[in-house]
Amino acid sequence: MDSSVLTTQQAIKTLRQKVNSVKLPENLLTNLEELFSQLVINSRNEESFWQNYQSASKYISYLISVPWFAQTQDILDLQFAREKLNEQHYGLDAVKERLLEYISVLALQKNRHPDNPIKAPVLLFVGLVGTGKTTMAKSIANVLGRQLIRIPFGGLGDPLYLRGQSRIHPEAEPGQIIKGLINSKSINPVILLDEIDRVADDALNTIMGVLVELLDPEQNNHFVDHYIDYPVDLSRAIFCATCNNTSRIATAVMDRLEVIQMPSYTDEEKIVIGRDYIFPKVIKEAGLRPEEIKIDNSVWDQIVRPLGFDAGVRTLQRNIEGLCRKVAKMIFEGKTKQVVVDESNVKHYLPQW
Repeated sequence: MDSSVLTTQQAIKTLRQKVNSVKLPENLLTNLEELFSQLVINSRNEESFWQNYQSASKYISYLISVPWFAQTQDILDLQFAREKLNEQHYGLDAVKERLLEYISVLALQKNRHPDNPIKAPVLLFVGLVGTGKTTMAKSIANVLGRQLIRIPFGGLGDPLYLRGQSRIHPEAEPGQIIKGLINSKSINPVILLDEIDRVADDALNTIMGVLVELLDPEQNNHFVDHYIDYPVDLSRAIFCATCNNTSRIATAVMDRLEVIQMPSYTDEEKIVIGRDYIFPKVIKEAGLRPEEIKIDNSVWDQIVRPLGFDAGVRTLQRNIEGLCRKVAKMIFEGKTKQVVVDESNVKHYLPQW
């Protein structure tokens, strides 16, 4: 036998071993037999064979990485969920109560119909920048013990970003939905569609069409990515979304969403969030010890609102980060061992906007 034919046969055998190493849907295995048959035919011409082999190998590598049957076990413990939400978010009592109701429904479904996929409404967190939309969505994954896939929509201009490109294109790859499943290694993650109102104008209608398919339980149990070219069941995933404004979201999409309004924070709430949640975290991230930096209670209002009203806490976080960086630099240079930020020096330590 010609050595080149032997090499191609070995290559085909390696691909078969990859396929046999994981559990795949039966119909998908049937489809792969056609691919292998084509490779055998191409093996008669070594030059064309290797080009097709590279494409087939890449395709199979993605296929066997999709978690077709792997899923995580849900944590449906209301007390655990309440503690986690209170630990991660200050205030927002109405929003947290709504999430606890949401988890209660999931728990009842699971207990009474354990063999059925959980039917969860798609929550849309609506609010101004920095009001906790994304972190609240992430908390859903945390309290349920599920993996999180975050797909940013800001500036998105091509629906192929979500559902992949056909394999007829040399550089084709799966879309972000399939890549997210691969990274999460589970078929039942929480999929966060972040800032769905910030899609590019020229792609708005087509992307809204993809969203309708993703969010409709009658359609997402056979979601077809153009690259994978085989239905993937997304019915066990939990979808949630965020936006600043609902005016640019198609009616057909809004009909499939349950809106949760994220209120703006008051200055009093921001002081508590800054002092008890953000400040301890930033101290650690800056490499500081708690005893090396103190902030007097009298200056928190200036840290919270240096330039006027801000609905969220992003400006507050940037101020605390800038303050800690300055202190870290002084300590590293040996200029001081401790800094107390008070009325006399707060303007020196705050970032200059």
